[in-house]
Amino acid sequence: MSFAVLGLIEPLLRALKEKGYHRATPIQKVLIPKMFTEGDIIAGARTGTGKTAGYALPILQTVTQNLVKNRHYPKALIVVPTRELARQVHHSFEAYGKYVPLQCIVLYGGANLKSQANRLKEGVDIIVATPGRLLEHIHQKNVNVASVDYLVLDEADTILDMGFVHEISKILAHLPSRRQNVLISATLSGSVKRLAKQILTKPKLIEVDSMGTSASMIEQIVYLVEKEKKTELLSYLIGSRNYPQVLVFVRKKELADEVAKELNLSGLLTSVIHGSRSSGERNRALAGFKEGKIRVLVATDIAARGLDIPNLHVVINYDIPHITSDYIHRIGRTGRAGEKGLAITLLSPLEMVALRDVEKLMGKTIPQEEIEGYAPKIEVLQKGARKPPKDVKKTDGAFGKKKKKSTTFSSTKKRKTTKRDGFKVYDAAKPKDKKKGKKSKRGRM
Repeated sequence: MSFAVLGLIEPLLRALKEKGYHRATPIQKVLIPKMFTEGDIIAGARTGTGKTAGYALPILQTVTQNLVKNRHYPKALIVVPTRELARQVHHSFEAYGKYVPLQCIVLYGGANLKSQANRLKEGVDIIVATPGRLLEHIHQKNVNVASVDYLVLDEADTILDMGFVHEISKILAHLPSRRQNVLISATLSGSVKRLAKQILTKPKLIEVDSMGTSASMIEQIVYLVEKEKKTELLSYLIGSRNYPQVLVFVRKKELADEVAKELNLSGLLTSVIHGSRSSGERNRALAGFKEGKIRVLVATDIAARGLDIPNLHVVINYDIPHITSDYIHRIGRTGRAGEKGLAITLLSPLEMVALRDVEKLMGKTIPQEEIEGYAPKIEVLQKGARKPPKDVKKTDGAFGKKKKKSTTFSSTKKRKTTKRDGFKVYDAAKPKDKKKGKKSKRGRM
């Protein structure tokens, strides 16, 4: 379906044509008309299907048509969980709204607060923001959101997973009661649906792709590997298969730094982004990766939601994420806009249960392979109560080995001494009383 039949105005169609967008994706076909009805919406579709354009285009059109000349004040608020996603969404609004007279701003932590405040005072129509930084500006009275007509919570599941539910509640208190609310997410989890019940009024549910079809264009494979050999296998895969660019996901910041260091030492130009890196460092790393100057980008899950990298064909999971649904967002960085992609997962024996959870979420089994020299050792354990000798505890108790019992036995078993035996010794030492019947007294006379 072409965008023209969806009722979009000519300036928006011109901007879409310049970006090479001619036909609407399945989620856009449904979401754009629903947005024009002004009712509340909860929408779920896999990453990379064009959800941002699905809500951004109707907002740009409606705000433009109702714009009073030279009067710029907040009319739409898009709240996102991470600064990477904030920049990405802001870039989309700027690109789609290239030929309409609207002012759009992005607000996130790590950037200069005063310069953002000055920009807000000049007047804006659309705000894209992370929860914490938006509340800072509201509390400092740099912005008044009482005039907002649209509230969009993009990647609502991540907003909840990152613990922003209290910030969202505070933001809602500053918004007008009459507005259109939209919840966007790649996964419509139970927590997202509960949030929808709290802030949406009779929402329209749009769910284009189920979990089973969410990665239809992505080839997925699991390589079994010893935990200690993961980094070595990672380097081998990238080098031997000559992958031009690879995005690697890890759970922890410290591990991300360690993996990036090892890859650089092996000759693979690598950079890293995670929550402890400054905005400038993260921007430079991402820009270098997009421009092809950096071959490998190592990232934590906090960055998984906001990375839009064209022509990225390979994503490698160094480990399985803490939150199972984050697996969908990780692999969703490849296979975007109908392109094919490859998602590799390095799996140690201790992660087998986590893999089962991922497969249950995906609704299918992911193929497993082994590479000689990296596969984990298989240890066969006896079934039943008896344990093999190597599993028997070498020490007993908290203070080392107990004293070994003697293997020789005496012919006469020694009886345990009691308190009464002490009295017998005392009585034997006493002189016997000659007078029968007279009882001697113990103790003091």
